[in-house]
Amino acid sequence: MAIPVISVEQLSKRYFLGHQGPRESYQSLRDSLVKQGRSFARKSMDLVRGKQVVQGDSVEEFWALKDVCFEVQQGDVLGIIGSNGAGKSTLLKLLSRITEPTKGRITLQGRVASLLEVGTGFHPELSGRENIFLNGAILGMSRAEIRSKFDEIVDFADVERFLDTPVKRYSSGMYVRLAFAVAAHLEPEVLVVDEVLAVGDAEFQKKCMGKMGEVAKGGRTVLFVSHNLGAVVGLCSRCLLMDHGSLILDSSPAECVAAHLNQAQSQSDQWVRPSSREAPVLGFREIKINLVGEQPDLILEIECAFTCRDADHRDAMIAFDISQLSGGVLMQALPHPQGFLTSKHTEQSQRFAVQLPPLIPGTYSLTAWIGPNNLESYDMVRDCVSFEVAHSPTPGRTFLHTPDHGYIVPKTTWLA
Repeated sequence: MAIPVISVEQLSKRYFLGHQGPRESYQSLRDSLVKQGRSFARKSMDLVRGKQVVQGDSVEEFWALKDVCFEVQQGDVLGIIGSNGAGKSTLLKLLSRITEPTKGRITLQGRVASLLEVGTGFHPELSGRENIFLNGAILGMSRAEIRSKFDEIVDFADVERFLDTPVKRYSSGMYVRLAFAVAAHLEPEVLVVDEVLAVGDAEFQKKCMGKMGEVAKGGRTVLFVSHNLGAVVGLCSRCLLMDHGSLILDSSPAECVAAHLNQAQSQSDQWVRPSSREAPVLGFREIKINLVGEQPDLILEIECAFTCRDADHRDAMIAFDISQLSGGVLMQALPHPQGFLTSKHTEQSQRFAVQLPPLIPGTYSLTAWIGPNNLESYDMVRDCVSFEVAHSPTPGRTFLHTPDHGYIVPKTTWLA
């Protein structure tokens, strides 16, 4: 019987959240001193006992992960999906030994390379060249081994001009290109990749997906967290679906994606930017959709509100990808082929109408993108909202449509 590369048993991670009590309009000095004294005593005891010191008047226990169990065999490409706050990133941090579990056990075989956020494992004052050797040394590789892969890393990352520049001066895209190139080429037994790849442009994301496929075919193990459901279905051989810190499904990617979309169906027509997600130069604050009409003449109405960090942003263009249940993109709606959203336009909500082609019944999702040109992104929100097509595009059809023959049913005329 093969020994698993990763074995996770009853894994749990607990955090303590501090909360400030309601502010009273009037409070005596004695009450204030008693309150501060209790808070100081609690923090002192936590410090003595080696516990997490939490600011606030009251403390809430929060389990980011709760009793998670699974095994991963060598050569598996494991996708991990779930809504924001499901525990995906916490799980990867535990597997990467960045933080310790509260309970449970993790058994790892071989070296683990992690790419969890922009700049993971990089020293900002060192150059790109020096960071390549530093990361290799951390993975336990000799200088000769690193040097043999050096040219491949530089070529893949496309940062040759900036190789001797401190990485603190790199853009986020350059950071990610170099970090992924290092993690993928230094031959770890386990490659762990979080949603950080979303920072790169479309061409680089395609290169990364191809490289992860090569890594898996070479017998190494990949753990891949992404909201790009199409990438998960296309790349992964197995998938975990998580929700509120618990593992709720361990199955095929297609089954997990279907369960994930069904789970979120009640809130599928609106997306609001999480407060924890950093605002870009120009990005989406809220997206709402509404499906109007009947097959085969459906119109998808989209309303977008924007968040803007720089009032003098360049004129932006916008695009909407419409995907099938498993995430494969069916079509792209492009309101204008050049930048048309000026600073004036992005101060208010904008509405768009997409004329949909005849679609077979099923659930479809929408990805929204905004950027100044085709090669540069300001923001991308993947599979943020979804809609259900309930009726057949061909009235009177006596047998069901199936995805085996595609999702779009074009209007066809018999030319006798």
